[in-house]
Amino acid sequence: MDVFLQQLVNGLSLGGIYALIALGYTMVYGIIELINFAHGDVYTLGSFFALAVLTGLGVSGEVHGPALIGVVLVTVLAAMLCCGLTGVLIERLAYRRLRNAPRLAPLITAIGMSFILENVMQLWRGPSPVSFPSVIPNPIVHLGPIDIGAKQILVIVTAVVMMFALQLFIYRTRLGKAMRATAQDRDAAQLMGIDINTTIALTFLIGSALAGAAGFISGVYYGTTWFFNGFEAGLKAFTAAVLGGIGNIAGAMLGGFLIGLIEAMATQYIPQGAQWTNVVVFSVLVLVLIFRPSGLLGESLPEKV
Repeated sequence: MDVFLQQLVNGLSLGGIYALIALGYTMVYGIIELINFAHGDVYTLGSFFALAVLTGLGVSGEVHGPALIGVVLVTVLAAMLCCGLTGVLIERLAYRRLRNAPRLAPLITAIGMSFILENVMQLWRGPSPVSFPSVIPNPIVHLGPIDIGAKQILVIVTAVVMMFALQLFIYRTRLGKAMRATAQDRDAAQLMGIDINTTIALTFLIGSALAGAAGFISGVYYGTTWFFNGFEAGLKAFTAAVLGGIGNIAGAMLGGFLIGLIEAMATQYIPQGAQWTNVVVFSVLVLVLIFRPSGLLGESLPEKV
C-alpha cells in the first residue's frame, strides 16, 4: 500500500505536466477541429525559452529567499509570452490559409511544423540533452509513508489552478463567449460580428502560453530538456485530451492525470514496466475509444458540415 500511494503521487505530478499540454490541444481542436501536432514542440520550446531567460539572469542553481518569486515569475511569464507569440505565428503562417482546405492538408502541415520546430531547437541548443537549473528548492514533505517533493506539489497545483482559470475565462469573459460561439458555428459567429481570425489567433496564443508554462515546470521537475522531448510528451498529451474528451477542458485535465497514473502504475507493477508503459497507455486509449468514442467527459455531437 505504501508503494501504491507513493506511485499515486508520482503519477499525479507526471499527469499534471501532460494535462497542461493537453489543454492547448483541446482548445485548438474545440475551435477549428485541428489536431495541432506542433503543440508538443511548442512545449519543448517553452523549456528552451525559460532556460535562455534563466541563463540571462545568471541563474545556475536553486534560488532562495524573496528572489525566488521574482525569478520564477519573470521566467514563466517570458516563456509563456514567447510560446504564445510562436503559436500565433504558426497559426498565421501555416494554418490560416488552410482553414477551408480538406482536413488532410492542415494535418500534414501540422506534422511539418513539428519537424521545423524540432530542427530549429536542435540548431539552437544542439542534439544532446541540456541541463536545466533546479531554481526551486525541493524540500520533502513526509506524510506517513509517502514522500512528496515541493516540485511535485508545484506541478499538481499549477495544473489545477490553470484549469480553473481557463474555465472561468472561457465561460465568464466576452472573449470566452466568442471562442465558444466560434467553436459552435464559425459562420454564424462571423455574421454576429465576431472577428473569427482574432478569436482563433488568441486561442493559439493562450494554448501555446500554457505549453510554455508546462515547459518551464518540466525543466525544473526533470532537471533537463532536449529538443526531441515534445514528440513523446505531445503524443501522450494528445492521448490525454482524447481520453478525457477532446474539446473539453475538464476532460483534458482528467485525461492528463489518468495518463500519468497509468504510466506510474505500469512502471511499478509490470515486470520491466518502463519498457511497456507506452503499450499500456495506448491500449487503454484504444479500449476507451472502442466503448466511448467521445472520451470520458466528451459529448456525442453531430458532425459539422
